[in-house]
Amino acid sequence: MLSKLDDAPETQIREMRQKYVSPSEADSAIRKVTYAQLDDAPLRLLDTHTGRLCDREAQINAFKSSMEYKELLSSTLKSAKLRMNHIQDVVMTYFRCVMLSHRWEGKELLLQDIQDQVVYELNPVGGIAKLQSFCRTTRKVGHRWGWSDTCCIDQTNNVELQKSLNSMFVWYRHSVLTMVYLSDVAPSSKSGALARSTWNTRGWTVPEFLAPKVVLFYQNDWTPYLDAHSPNHKESPVILQELEGATGIDMRALVDFRPGMRGARNKLQWVSKRVTTLQEDIAYSLFGIFGVQLPVMYGEKKQNALGRLLQEIVAQSGDITSLDWVGRSSEFNSCLPADITSYEAPPYTLPSLSEDEIQTSVSSLRDSGDVELALRLYSTLDYLSAPRFAHRRLQLPCITFPVTEVRRRPSQDQGTHFTYQVKADGLHDLLIDTEDRLVQFSQARPTQQSFLLVRPWDRGLLGLPDFSDDTQSVDYLTPPGSPFPDSPVGPPGEQGSDDSESSERALRLIARLGQPFSAFLLAQQRGGEYKRIASDHVIISQVKDIAAVHDMMDVRVLEIL
Repeated sequence: MLSKLDDAPETQIREMRQKYVSPSEADSAIRKVTYAQLDDAPLRLLDTHTGRLCDREAQINAFKSSMEYKELLSSTLKSAKLRMNHIQDVVMTYFRCVMLSHRWEGKELLLQDIQDQVVYELNPVGGIAKLQSFCRTTRKVGHRWGWSDTCCIDQTNNVELQKSLNSMFVWYRHSVLTMVYLSDVAPSSKSGALARSTWNTRGWTVPEFLAPKVVLFYQNDWTPYLDAHSPNHKESPVILQELEGATGIDMRALVDFRPGMRGARNKLQWVSKRVTTLQEDIAYSLFGIFGVQLPVMYGEKKQNALGRLLQEIVAQSGDITSLDWVGRSSEFNSCLPADITSYEAPPYTLPSLSEDEIQTSVSSLRDSGDVELALRLYSTLDYLSAPRFAHRRLQLPCITFPVTEVRRRPSQDQGTHFTYQVKADGLHDLLIDTEDRLVQFSQARPTQQSFLLVRPWDRGLLGLPDFSDDTQSVDYLTPPGSPFPDSPVGPPGEQGSDDSESSERALRLIARLGQPFSAFLLAQQRGGEYKRIASDHVIISQVKDIAAVHDMMDVRVLEIL
């Protein structure tokens, strides 16, 4: 009736009409909010009221025929202006979605099995019974829409599959609730059953738990785990302690995880013992955790899939901690591991120096007269670009130490592993265990192939503040500012009043560089590039003399294949 006022001849009636929202304005506003809401929702959802699988069009049609839509439209038409917050609340409430996290087993229902079917009318065996119980439980807790990775993705459509895998973390993140179904946890189980569940060994279940804000665990009869009837098991100290012990993920991350590049090495360790049915999924399951979107290419094999992910992590963040591993080198790039299990061991942690120890080293270095060299080294390292990784080639900034001798040690093990004694200029001698057969040489018997022991450069050693946050990548691709504030870079002695502060900073860097570090052994290739020699253990090296700054001056950016 209000729409008829638009054509009313009387001025008073037209003015009355202008006090209300028109039907077209209301419909447009509701439609706009609906599409925005569905942008972060799965393409297909299970309607737990009808038991039918609905695509995006069917979801919108269900909303427009619902009582919620009719009441929203009516209240909007009676308003003097659009109440966008009210529209958003109604739309968000209607489309709240519950996600299922589980492990695939036996015959699971695929999209083709339930399309145009009513889930509740199917024979309740195997995966069908699980899906029916999920829908009923979702409806019981007051929500209409549910999602399962078994039947809500068209596995035969590569475009849809890629979009779904790249969006899955976001879908779980925006879910109103994620139900974790533990098929191997019996009713009335005691604490510890969750930790022993096979669900805790699967690759995809890591992001499925970390992403959502609200999670409930269910035993195999669909009763709450530990009979915990709280609205969110992420608020249960008992369950969180059990998960922390089982997964190695700290409680803070379990409760409030932020995707991104920060702490890349720890995140890789979280999944180092996980398994997936398809080998590439061990990498694909991590896309959301690191906040990256990459092509999904089943059939590429796990080394390529993991290599592409690790390349993206280094390229976006400049973080080299993902290069800290032991095991076999990847065919993708020799600085990357062939398997995720190479991250199982904790990363090597540099020994920390107390302030007293640093000051003692600084005083000793100042007395030795190497301040000018220290300033030059600081300036050189400060202006190094971040590691660059593209097209399988790694440009790695590092401090290099030429290897002068490689000798194989006699071993009782006649297998495929060898132990070599390695000597390098400026470093203590060390032993390296590897599967590779290395050319043996010494200064008396040189070889044409050169080897380097290198210290990958970490800007954290400069002692500068870190302004990056958990959700941002650190970008050092452009040269950072001079270590000498508000003055041009020039030869030592031309820095004016900042000399003392700059010297102190440079000598503190030398003190840190004197500590043991995780080294890479690199072998030069015919084209001048290098390849990393994989080792069975972390290679821990250390400079012989902290005062011999000249031994640390060989700074290069090496290309590694």
